[in-house]
Amino acid sequence: MKKVYLDNASTTAMRPEVIQEMTKVMAEDFGNPSSTHSFGRNAKTILELSRKSIAKHFNCAAQEIIFTSGGTEADNWILRSAVEDLKVERIISSKIEHHAVLHAILALQSDYNIQVDYVNVKEDGSLDLTHLSNLLSQEKKTIVSLMHVNNETGTILDLERVGTICKQYNALFHSDTVQSVGKTEIDLQNIPVDFIVASAHKFHGPKGVGFAFVRKNTGLQPLIFGGEQEKGLRAGTEAVHQIAGMAKALSLSYENLEEERSYISDLKKYLIEQLEVHFPGFRINGKKDDFYNIINITLPFSSDKTSMLLFSLDMKGIAVSRGSACQSGSIKPSHVLKEMLSEEDLKLPNLRISFSHYNTKEDIDWLIESLKSV
Repeated sequence: MKKVYLDNASTTAMRPEVIQEMTKVMAEDFGNPSSTHSFGRNAKTILELSRKSIAKHFNCAAQEIIFTSGGTEADNWILRSAVEDLKVERIISSKIEHHAVLHAILALQSDYNIQVDYVNVKEDGSLDLTHLSNLLSQEKKTIVSLMHVNNETGTILDLERVGTICKQYNALFHSDTVQSVGKTEIDLQNIPVDFIVASAHKFHGPKGVGFAFVRKNTGLQPLIFGGEQEKGLRAGTEAVHQIAGMAKALSLSYENLEEERSYISDLKKYLIEQLEVHFPGFRINGKKDDFYNIINITLPFSSDKTSMLLFSLDMKGIAVSRGSACQSGSIKPSHVLKEMLSEEDLKLPNLRISFSHYNTKEDIDWLIESLKSV
């Protein structure tokens, strides 16, 4: 059976070069990077070269990159330390964030009774930045947590503009950049953001590893205690093979960025053209020119097709989703679409289709044929 993977916003296939790099490190450089003998020093060298390589892509200092198990840990760490250690009294976020942020905020609200405000979401999935400015006009120590690229709709936040607004009101700015790192340029010298996070498996690297950018002198404190690894900010022996794989994946992503972005953009355009021909009543949730590798659509099918749509496509060998993989077992509508669509529209079948450079036009043709059979 033909297999078509169109769920790259949930995870990506590892590049062969990344697997080779990791295999080499696992076989040859198994030492503990905290050990002082030659085995440890070799592992430490790989660790620090990986850190420097990652920092170079974001135009930041190597010591500002802290390795974590992924975006969820990094989001939780930054928000919790902001409240516990930086004495933040209020968090401003939005109701369309990833649950790694939303659930962390709810836990902090419960534990510390801090003020939480949410920026208004427009019908196209973008945020009302005038409302953000109004919220920031209240004088309280605040952290703003807004994602760069929405993982369900591909809606893009203007990081530079939001960072400038936050700076104007002396607020800290944290952005979940899990969907954008490796897929678009982020220059941390020119964008006034204090914290960003990344997961390697979103840009063709391994699962279980990621990093946080923590701008120097922010005063963040550790969430995990033990040894003095990661500048004392994240205890635990570093997974050198995963970190090396992540650095390799990121370098390859940025080396090939222009070519792959153009190719994937063309695939998305081709899908929209095919949908317009075969399903003229379909609707894009968000904007046509949102992030180039994600599209979220509502199909002109009856609502009784909703529950079986993903199953039907899976039977045809097609992997797509209704939203975040973290809530794929849920029958509840997406919390993101809930902020954008009417109750009636929420009942209709919607799909998130997300591409990588491994996809082809033939994949899209098979998706269209399979949707026709549904």
